[in-house]
Amino acid sequence: MPKLKVDGIEIEVPPGSTVLQACELAGKEIPRFCYHERLAIAGNCRMCLVEIKPGPPKPAASCAMPAGEGMEVFTDSPMTRKARKGVMEFLLINHPLDCPICDQGGECDLQDQAMAYGMDHSRYHENKRAVTDKYMGPLIKTIMTRCIHCTRCIRFADEVAGVPVIGAVGRGEHMEITTLERAVRSELSANVIDLCPVGALTSAPYAFMARPWELRKTETIDVMDALGSNIRVDARGAEVMRVLPRMNDDVNEEWISDKTRYACDGLKRQRLDRPYVRREGKLVPANWGEAFQTIADRIAGLPGERIAAIAGDLADCESMMALHDLMHALGSRNLDCRQDGARIDPSCRAGYIFNSGIAGIEEADAILLVGTNPRWEAPVLNARIRKRWLSGQARIGVIGQQLDLTYRYDYLGAGPETLQDLLDGGHAFAEVLKSAERPMVIVGQGALQRSDGAAVLAAVRALAEACGAIGEEWNGFNMLHTAAARVGGLDLGFVPGGGGRDLEGILSGAERGEIDVVYLLGADELDMARLGDAFVIYQGHHGDAGAHRADVILPGAAYTEKDGTYVNTEGRVQLALRASFPPGEAREDWAIVRALSEVLGKTLPYDTLLEMRKRLMEANPVFAELDERVPAEWGSFGVAGQMSSAPFESPIDNFYMTDPISRASETMARCTLELLQSAGKTGTHG
Repeated sequence: MPKLKVDGIEIEVPPGSTVLQACELAGKEIPRFCYHERLAIAGNCRMCLVEIKPGPPKPAASCAMPAGEGMEVFTDSPMTRKARKGVMEFLLINHPLDCPICDQGGECDLQDQAMAYGMDHSRYHENKRAVTDKYMGPLIKTIMTRCIHCTRCIRFADEVAGVPVIGAVGRGEHMEITTLERAVRSELSANVIDLCPVGALTSAPYAFMARPWELRKTETIDVMDALGSNIRVDARGAEVMRVLPRMNDDVNEEWISDKTRYACDGLKRQRLDRPYVRREGKLVPANWGEAFQTIADRIAGLPGERIAAIAGDLADCESMMALHDLMHALGSRNLDCRQDGARIDPSCRAGYIFNSGIAGIEEADAILLVGTNPRWEAPVLNARIRKRWLSGQARIGVIGQQLDLTYRYDYLGAGPETLQDLLDGGHAFAEVLKSAERPMVIVGQGALQRSDGAAVLAAVRALAEACGAIGEEWNGFNMLHTAAARVGGLDLGFVPGGGGRDLEGILSGAERGEIDVVYLLGADELDMARLGDAFVIYQGHHGDAGAHRADVILPGAAYTEKDGTYVNTEGRVQLALRASFPPGEAREDWAIVRALSEVLGKTLPYDTLLEMRKRLMEANPVFAELDERVPAEWGSFGVAGQMSSAPFESPIDNFYMTDPISRASETMARCTLELLQSAGKTGTHG
């Protein structure tokens, strides 16, 4: 390991480190615009100049200079200070003086570094150049006169997103960043806004909405998919203004999907802000007492087997736990958190989590995707797979739909026949899995939301065991969920009890008149026609499908409006914090269930959020391990049986609209129109 001195401090750095990384290890801050830890080195901006001895008699770009044995680096010498001032003077020659109207104002790298390294005057008096703005889609606003050619956006699109649509034309002063007037068709496109160190690329939906110092910032968790991306919600008053990524190397690194970032405008549309009761065929406003009494009158005298509950994809663990306890108090075991009907076996935790961990993708040397489209189901996780593929150390196979996943893969087949062929060892890719040191199998909900889903799950488990993916130090069996509530619901036991009905049993029972009352906790992805004449209680935050079918509506809080617990697809327990308050008379979901239990004469034994969370820990000790991946013990799950020949299909046919919040979002509607329907790709994508 090379040893060198940075401003007189002797340090030892890993082989292959750059001088810039060595300076940071020594605690020295080096200014930069083009360099980014997760992107390839470009060496464009020259802002990171340092003096190196022995070496050339001129400053060197520290981001591109390998750290060498015996080097002496000076980060604040007269030569370094003069060089940085000169670079900053060059960068500002053509930069417009429009900071007061720039959306980047107040959080701009160029502003900050101009204060630290800039001069109080310029020696250049020529007219500034002007560059026409470019079209990059409905999410990215461009003011290209501000661009300093750092090329971060180009490198992100090419390396991370895998959609090399952003590039440069021209040379020198005439160079321009452009997409040739095409939209950036990527589910991660808006991350270039965070990467841009100036105001050249800003958020189109957020343009001229607020200044950063006006916003109340809350660190919380995303629920738009099952990844549990760490985010920061910025709110002004009761309105969520924007969502930004928060760094977590184990989960989302520093990226978020466009849906995570922009579906937040759906939080202020089609909201349920007061209880409703259906009278004479019409939903009419009511107060909480009337709504609760209507439910109590309908449930009175009913045996538990005629009552059922279904939890939706955005439900927090506290509300599911409270509803679980209420249903049990009423004598009902008819409850299910798998509103998509996935045949997931809740008896073995290792059978329904991402055992390798999201970061574990970077250790796999063979990856098999079964019935999943990770590009739409978890775009940030898909970027991890692409990152591993780019390293050249992993071979990827796909069973299911043949789509553009942003990386090359071996297409093995469309359905269970190929899976069985792999299990029997007759397929060439079976040898790839067996010869790998750390093979990984990722099964998606598209393979499980079928009548033969339990048999498919058993076959995938058998394949993981046969190819050596299960060991003491490595568990390569992974399930990729699409719902933020799914793993939490399975962990706390929101599944049928002894003799209870699952989703299909509840729906068929309601059709035949065997189920009289169905409680929908934010469940909107059902075939509401199958509920028959059942009395439907809908508790949620948007006027979506469930609310239209409901006989009583109880207005709940959205994920930004309550403190809640969520468990991501890898089984990591994370806390979401309240960023704003729910509208009108809406209340936190667990508190609604607790209040209803009192009216029903089945008072639940907790009154505070702390007591509620103690109940969660009683249900499953995993809830005590915050932000930790708890390894699950391997066991048997799934039911071996005959698999049909029908091909696997992803459950998502429109990435931008998968839940009540995104369906209410104006921005997501615009994305659907401009990025999917205009390209004729509502079901698939390029």
